[in-house]
Amino acid sequence: MPGKPTTLNIRSQLSQRLCSISAALALVSLGAKGNTLEEILEGLKFNLTETSEADIHQGFGHLLQRLSQPEDQDQINIGNAMFIEKDLQILAEFHEKTRALYQTEAFTADFQQPTEATKLINDYVSNQTQGMIKKLISELDDRTLMVLVNYIYFKGKWKISFDPQDTFESEFYLDEKRSVKVPMMKMKFLTTRHFRDEELSCSVLELKYTGNASALFILPDQGRMQQVEASLQPETLRKWWKSLKTRKIGELYLPKFSISTDYNLKDILPELGIKEIFSKQADLSGITGTKDLSVSQVVHKAVLDVAETGTEAAAATGFIFGFRSRRLQTMTVQFNRPFLMVISHTGVQTTLFMAKVTNPK
Repeated sequence: MPGKPTTLNIRSQLSQRLCSISAALALVSLGAKGNTLEEILEGLKFNLTETSEADIHQGFGHLLQRLSQPEDQDQINIGNAMFIEKDLQILAEFHEKTRALYQTEAFTADFQQPTEATKLINDYVSNQTQGMIKKLISELDDRTLMVLVNYIYFKGKWKISFDPQDTFESEFYLDEKRSVKVPMMKMKFLTTRHFRDEELSCSVLELKYTGNASALFILPDQGRMQQVEASLQPETLRKWWKSLKTRKIGELYLPKFSISTDYNLKDILPELGIKEIFSKQADLSGITGTKDLSVSQVVHKAVLDVAETGTEAAAATGFIFGFRSRRLQTMTVQFNRPFLMVISHTGVQTTLFMAKVTNPK
């Protein structure tokens, strides 16, 4: 029989999950029971025969606490908030657990006034993400009872910055036939870690921030993006990190870009097996004591800005609930075609952000 997982083991399991979404799901699972609970935790790829629910939440608690510690160089702000219908009674146990394990702030809201409630939530998220996410929730209806929000904001300076005077207009190839002009950053004689993955036909380059964060830039060979994306599993990321070797880069070209993307995770989570929370079978009785609560929608928005001095990024996830009645030699590396980017906290080896850049404009 396997031994009981340690907190470090749990953190290792958490490390390859995107913080914002997984933390929000774990927070919801505190109020879930039965099959609804199993679906959420198994959707997060936990083996419930080896890892107890208590250990999972303790692991998340330690992870969030570690990420929230002040950094001299990088700025990471991560947290949770719960907006509750002013007449809704939340079970004391659920409220206490969310506060103790996830440092969740609780606010009352009048969802009978959906416009005002939407503004309340969006203003809170905007403030917590330094204004990078201004509109997490587009609209609510008067059947909404509770909104759970998880947010993460990251601002890091490159350990070696690009010189803005070296930035120039250059071609970025969208595909074999189309290209756009983009501001291309340039750096000469850089020593950094690099790996050529022949199996997946891609190159991986690391750029470090001044604090405990690092970015991996993954450049698939022409026509290989789909293959690399399909292989983007936790074990692939672990292989890349372990395989990186220090190399001398003669010239590095990387486009400046700023992207913003939002998703309705109600369409995505069922692919992970998380279905019941959206249905009449949902058991979220650990939140209110009754089974008449389900998740109406899950919204996630991410913003990423990469420039000469560093990166600014933010992501937020919101769960909306309602009643169902309602070698050392120099080389040139050019990121002039679609690529992937993964930002990780190296102290706890946790994935903070992941992006696919198909058009920097």
